[in-house]
Amino acid sequence: MKLKLTLLLILISTTTLLKAQDSLMLRKIYDEELVNGQCYGNLHYLCKNIGPRLSGSKNAQKAVEWGKKLMESYGFDHVFLQEVMVPHWVRGAKEVGMIIDGKNKIPVPIAALGMSVATPKEGITANIIEVHSLKELDTLGESMIKGKIVFFNRPFDPRFIETLRAYGTAGDQRNMGPAAAAKYGAVGVIVRSLTETLDNYPHTGATRYAPDGIKIPAAAISTKAANQLSTLLKQRKLPLIKFYFKQNCEMRPDTLSYNVIGELTGSENPNKFITVGGHLDSWDLAEGAHDDGTGVMGSVEAVRILKVLGYKPKNTIRAVFFMNEENGDKGGIKYAELAAKNKEEHIAAIESDLGGFTPRGFGFTGLSSNQFKNLASWKTLFEPYGSSRFLVGGGGSDIGPLKEKAPGVILIGFDPDSQRYFDVHHTPNDVFENVNKRELELGAASMASLIYLIDQHGFN
Repeated sequence: MKLKLTLLLILISTTTLLKAQDSLMLRKIYDEELVNGQCYGNLHYLCKNIGPRLSGSKNAQKAVEWGKKLMESYGFDHVFLQEVMVPHWVRGAKEVGMIIDGKNKIPVPIAALGMSVATPKEGITANIIEVHSLKELDTLGESMIKGKIVFFNRPFDPRFIETLRAYGTAGDQRNMGPAAAAKYGAVGVIVRSLTETLDNYPHTGATRYAPDGIKIPAAAISTKAANQLSTLLKQRKLPLIKFYFKQNCEMRPDTLSYNVIGELTGSENPNKFITVGGHLDSWDLAEGAHDDGTGVMGSVEAVRILKVLGYKPKNTIRAVFFMNEENGDKGGIKYAELAAKNKEEHIAAIESDLGGFTPRGFGFTGLSSNQFKNLASWKTLFEPYGSSRFLVGGGGSDIGPLKEKAPGVILIGFDPDSQRYFDVHHTPNDVFENVNKRELELGAASMASLIYLIDQHGFN
């Protein structure tokens, strides 16, 4: 009995000591970032000196070269590039959109959807038909749709507290709407911008055509203009309202690009990896500040913090700048392929791609129920910093392919407050000035803290 009591006291004492050590390390991480943080300054350079970074563009290549030099300047143990072929879509001259109400011509803000084809040189003018779902196309059929421009006007559902869920339920009209409308003979598609906000910023984003399907031009329209168009359609008889748009985009041959990777080599398990990253590419309408400049700068900052503190990881820690998340996911796919080819064992992968807003916590995919319960002690460590919300379910587009190629990996999504993200997402308003320095730094420190805890304790 005495032996059991002694062993229990030793276990309690050891657990208390480890928790105190972890608490002290997290305090050091946050102190380093909040006093000496570099991610905000790095983000300024990325946004202002390089700017938009659509895959295949000259700016994307500039970002790759600068990102590699940045990691090298931090003294990471190994910095290298992974080759990846990416699509090269070019927007061309600014789009023109116009509601035609009899003799009245009303200019409206539009932006071509990524990967869309161009209109004819003279543009397209046609009657417009409003729908709110892809299923509605099936109900209307070819007799109602052929020769018309389809206007997808399903708004965000405001009842979702997490705005990403609203984005998910509205996104099919942008992703698949043009291809679906083309099957019924539509000559073009206009999609309501994917945001809760009412403004005049059109939100771009990728659309997908079937490889052997008909391709018709597609553009996003601002939410204010969408409401205006919808109101006019209700007030007038359908033949009186037409829409005109002209866009000049084109697909060019695939281009060689790169994932940028920097490592701190593991002292015990050099071939076991903890990855943290975001995507270096961005849409071409602005600077890609929140999407995803904050993700890449916060990720490399997390590794820099550990390096500066003199932390010697047990496992290899990687910061990854993925290329081509926005219109192809080629970087994430290539990263997973090479992980399998090189027989790398991935313990965990963290993705930051929801903006640089106030950190709330993390979402986890791949944990057993017992493993998730074991995270309770970690939650208490994060509570003083406001990022202790641990959820079941998380990850991201870039790290998703690891699930198949690196069995056993735990996929983790960095979870900042989402309320403002879709105000700027994929718009001309996604600029450096809309990122808060303090919020960005807290996010970087929270990711560094999670990496440290995974490296020290694993998930068991």
